[in-house]
Amino acid sequence: MTNPHSPTPTAASGTPSTKPADSGFAYSRPFFESLVDSALAHAKKLGATDAGAEVSEGCGLSVSVRNGELENVERNRDKSLGVTVYVGQRRGNASTSDFSQEAIAQTVSAAYDIARFTAEDPFASLPDVQDIAPVADRERDLDLFFPWAITSEDAMRLALECEAAALATSKKITNSEGAGVSAQQSHFFSAHTHGFRGGYASSRHSMSVSPIAGKGRDMQRDAWYSSQRHPDALASPHAIGRYAAERALSRLKARKINTVECPVLFESPLAAGLVGSLVQALSGGALYRKSTFLLDSLGKAVLPRHIDMFEDPFVLRGKGSSPFDGEGVSVKSRKVIEGGRVQGYFLSSYTARKLGMQTTGNSGGSHNLTFTSRQTRPWDDLDAMLQKLGTGLFVTELMGQGTNYVTGDYSRGASGFWVENGHIAYPVHEITIAGNMKTMLKGIEAVGADTYNYGAKTVGSILLNRMKVAGS
Repeated sequence: MTNPHSPTPTAASGTPSTKPADSGFAYSRPFFESLVDSALAHAKKLGATDAGAEVSEGCGLSVSVRNGELENVERNRDKSLGVTVYVGQRRGNASTSDFSQEAIAQTVSAAYDIARFTAEDPFASLPDVQDIAPVADRERDLDLFFPWAITSEDAMRLALECEAAALATSKKITNSEGAGVSAQQSHFFSAHTHGFRGGYASSRHSMSVSPIAGKGRDMQRDAWYSSQRHPDALASPHAIGRYAAERALSRLKARKINTVECPVLFESPLAAGLVGSLVQALSGGALYRKSTFLLDSLGKAVLPRHIDMFEDPFVLRGKGSSPFDGEGVSVKSRKVIEGGRVQGYFLSSYTARKLGMQTTGNSGGSHNLTFTSRQTRPWDDLDAMLQKLGTGLFVTELMGQGTNYVTGDYSRGASGFWVENGHIAYPVHEITIAGNMKTMLKGIEAVGADTYNYGAKTVGSILLNRMKVAGS
């Protein structure tokens, strides 16, 4: 099977424009500011101690095809205004999609009434003033907005081209679950009474296909996609289609295997899921609720010494980039894991107060994370990682949600390939892999140079020293 790298990016179609007139939005930034100011003014008039408001708009086009025919064309346009009102340390929230002044006033009043009659929370308040992002930081341009002025006809053409490339790869590609193209963009503005005002526009575009190989009981499906902020950075329809087909073909004649305990190599897209589990375990909500297997782990070794994890909110065009967090708090680049030891959690203002700590600027989630090993060499591609695996399981698909974040117990349905002496021997399916996240994280032997970006996480394939594999 071809290495699971994203196909080489080539121009997909269309030339994006960043001119305001071509943005595709129905509402302007000044209009959004006026709505937020109106909401905050009404909250103060009602007697609110503090208040915050955010208004947003999203729009886009999604087109899907199947077996050479147009299946669906969908245009979406969503808008919302949310208000949070504080009466002392009582908090109320309400939202509306009606931007009339009357509706905004009713929404603020609803949030105020909820706050008046809810229980006091000693940790409920806006972010501390000293944590608010400075004006210069709020206006930092991270190159996140590239509207794609693509028509439904052109999107359909790209999707058909992508599916056709998959079907033409081999006569053994017998069917398709379809292909799709999506062009999405949004913008927002938020402000609160602790001095924050800010917002920005962003975009996210994608192309995907899911071919089926084989017939009867030996049918296998797989999929691939490309997702970028800039449409010209998307992989070509041909590259996506062909690679998806190769993945499906490689799974034909899959076998069951006997139950065994062996090393397991997670393909890089799945390795990003392991990183996601680590982030969840280190997040403020799980920590203050004591619902994490990494409770009180700050400063402690939870991974091998060769592992580091870096967070950088300022990556240009990054999918997890932002000049400030969801509360308007400053964000910064930092080492979350250094030499296997936890250097920081993922905290909002509220969760930080619950823990008696300082916010880390992670209201709304983590920013761009890079998970690396100090032992990784530039030539540690997938083939090299298979050699390091030796004899064991190479996992390329996981099913189900099998992580218990309280205990760390992990169990997932899986499929992939059995590897012998560093070479793929045959595809396997209908297996379950199991372990405990604490042991799994400490058992990371290597991280590949075959890096893959999945949302806000970038990581290569991850080799674990041992897991239980339940087969027939």
